[in-house]
Amino acid sequence: QVQLVESGGAPVQAGGSLRLSCGASEDIVSFACMGWFRQAPGKLRERVALLEIDRDTTYAESAEGQPTYAEFVEGRFTISKDNAKRTLYLQMNDLKPEDTARYYCAVGVNLCWRGMNYWGKGTLVTVSS
Repeated sequence: QVQLVESGGAPVQAGGSLRLSCGASEDIVSFACMGWFRQAPGKLRERVALLEIDRDTTYAESAEGQPTYAEFVEGRFTISKDNAKRTLYLQMNDLKPEDTARYYCAVGVNLCWRGMNYWGKGTLVTVSS
């Protein structure tokens, strides 16, 4: 059972930045899909960003992972990973009050369309205007 622990959530004013971290209990190189999701009070969980590693390709960029983002990100967030530290990151800039939510990281052993296998418990981000 893979354990994922998120950290970095905090209260912040609109326009501010946060970096979320997600530490894994085992090597993350085996995961084909890694991502961040969020759930605001009274709303459904939604995808924020995904990082997909397609091992069937020989391109270096694909080996590091191809990021995709939800439309609401609008270039403000960046997903990345550090294999040596077993950690997934989400750098969030220019935060807005509507970004207030609990943020979860998740990983999948298959490509992203197959869904995630393991989830963390989340870290709370609160953005005030």
